[in-house]
Amino acid sequence: MKGLPEKLDVPGAVAAIARRLEDRGHETWAVGGAVRDALLGGSRGDWDLATAARPETVLELFRPSYPVGIQFGTVGVRGEDGNLYEVTTFRRDIETDGRHAVVEYADRLDEDLARRDFTINAIAYHPLHHEFHDPMAGWEDLQRRLLRCVGEPATRFAEDYLRVLRGLRFAGRYELEIEPATWDALVDAAPRLARLSGERVREEILKVLSGSVPSRGLDLYRRSGALAVLVPELASVDDTDWRVILASIDGLTERRLRLRLATLFAPAGPEIEPLMRRLRFSNAELRDVQVLGRALDLSLPKSGDIVAARRWLRHVGPDDARDALRLHFCREGALGTGAEGRSALAGQASTVLGVLRRGDPVTLAALAIDGSDLKQLGLKPGPEFGRILEACLDVVIEDPKLNERERLLEFARRRLPD
Repeated sequence: MKGLPEKLDVPGAVAAIARRLEDRGHETWAVGGAVRDALLGGSRGDWDLATAARPETVLELFRPSYPVGIQFGTVGVRGEDGNLYEVTTFRRDIETDGRHAVVEYADRLDEDLARRDFTINAIAYHPLHHEFHDPMAGWEDLQRRLLRCVGEPATRFAEDYLRVLRGLRFAGRYELEIEPATWDALVDAAPRLARLSGERVREEILKVLSGSVPSRGLDLYRRSGALAVLVPELASVDDTDWRVILASIDGLTERRLRLRLATLFAPAGPEIEPLMRRLRFSNAELRDVQVLGRALDLSLPKSGDIVAARRWLRHVGPDDARDALRLHFCREGALGTGAEGRSALAGQASTVLGVLRRGDPVTLAALAIDGSDLKQLGLKPGPEFGRILEACLDVVIEDPKLNERERLLEFARRRLPD
């Protein structure tokens, strides 16, 4: 095949696993994402192998090995480098309901490649003989930057609707044009995405957000109708605001995944919690999105207004303040704010950061008194505790010098109920 490299840089541990299988007479190839990414010039550690050997044979040949997906013919083999590699018996699909496939073992590699989702994922590479096997012309599609289903697109998506989201992610991440027949079938299949579990959708969304330019995949989600099905809480976002959201997300580095997630879901407002519960996000992820979403809605204090900066920090929290400032900067950048606006924003951020560096008290935990002190004053635990402590924090935010135990106790005494 024209243009293919002479060989791929396969980890030695992968070659060693293939060699043992081949020496026992079991045809074995590297398949899937690692082959695709290597051809695109990237690298990844999770190399997968497809083999004619049955799972019980793989378990016998390798120690340690684990039946990580034995119902699908997959065994996890611990390589000589300590990494776990998946070795899966050649398979063919018998039936599927759009979420789960019934498979049986196959004898030939071509049968296994024919059941894969996209041609770019149906390229096999022999790690010992350095040969490529590409019956679906995936290499040609990679060169043309084209995403195309293996076989009939509607059939491929009906077998597993998660392939719709995988296709959108691949097209966005690798800057691929989706072949017209594949796009039409993908759009037709989008309404059935509601059948996917929340966990699978969550995983795909996070994979899109972890890419170098998430906006490409996210915009395909919206254009295809997938976003409206999976996240209807964002349906009211108009095109202008959507472009700002996408540009803001791209403005955040890949390691700021929680900030990207907050930027995407913040427009859902009060619907954030049911949205994230439905998609099985963790409590920590929900908390991050809620806190940072509120911080985006909260205007920054004016430059030099230290008291206002303390009040802003009281609502946002010192631990999340720097991330909240990052979100504000990214949004202003997405809005195309001019030099004067950027200078003003820098002044506002500088004021907030100055308060943080000084360690001014802006939380109840920073007060010189707490609930135990109020008990000593004779106050019984209850709602009044919170009201008095909040009042103490109000005066301390105005003047941090008042954050002394005796002063605050005297202030609290004056507010005790009769």
